Amino acid sequence: MQILLVEDHAPLREQVAALLRGAGHRVAEASDGRLGLQQALADLPDVLVLDLGLPGLDGLQVCQRLRREAARHVPTLMLTARDALADKLAGFATGADDYLVKPFAPEELLARVAALARRPQAGQDFELQVGSLRIDRRAREAYRQGQRLALPPLAFQLLLLLAEAHPRALTRSELIHRLWDDDPPESDPLRSHLYQLRQQLDKPFSPPATPMLKTVHGIGFRLESDACNDA
Repeated sequence: MQILLVEDHAPLREQVAALLRGAGHRVAEASDGRLGLQQALADLPDVLVLDLGLPGLDGLQVCQRLRREAARHVPTLMLTARDALADKLAGFATGADDYLVKPFAPEELLARVAALARRPQAGQDFELQVGSLRIDRRAREAYRQGQRLALPPLAFQLLLLLAEAHPRALTRSELIHRLWDDDPPESDPLRSHLYQLRQQLDKPFSPPATPMLKTVHGIGFRLESDACNDA
């Protein structure tokens, strides 16, 4: 993997870089927050190992700006001496994926880096396109034929699940589990959200647009590309 290590304490930076290289990773280094952000945006790493207390920009600012400006998700491990719950919550709030407190065991650092790289969102583009449908994961907005779809949160999440699975169909049980885990509402939990999605995705176009949300009888639901702007 390509790893960017941003740490201002030179001896520790050298130690961590050697550890990562010894495990077979390629490592780029930066000693302050501004340089680290510039390097990350210029060549997005597979994993970012980021100190919290940095000169220039601190780790929270680096993480926040990376989430706002990068074209895809960069898994980020915050490596810091701050062990208070408030510091950890602040790190997660700005977009950190994991948090490791100094001092740490070398084996744990390597294990956490490897786990971050395996997460489903690792390296995922923030924008997803299916035909004329464009979904911005970061802004949580969806557009069809350039028109913004006014989707409630669950209808948006339902659309995102179907778009990520495209062209495969998802069963009702898959969708229910992904939306509500093990605590779905009683009766038919999908019905109203499918109706809301259809009303926004397929109805408000003149002339009428090709329906994209399809019922696959005996299986579930899928998105069908309208072939406009499709790769």
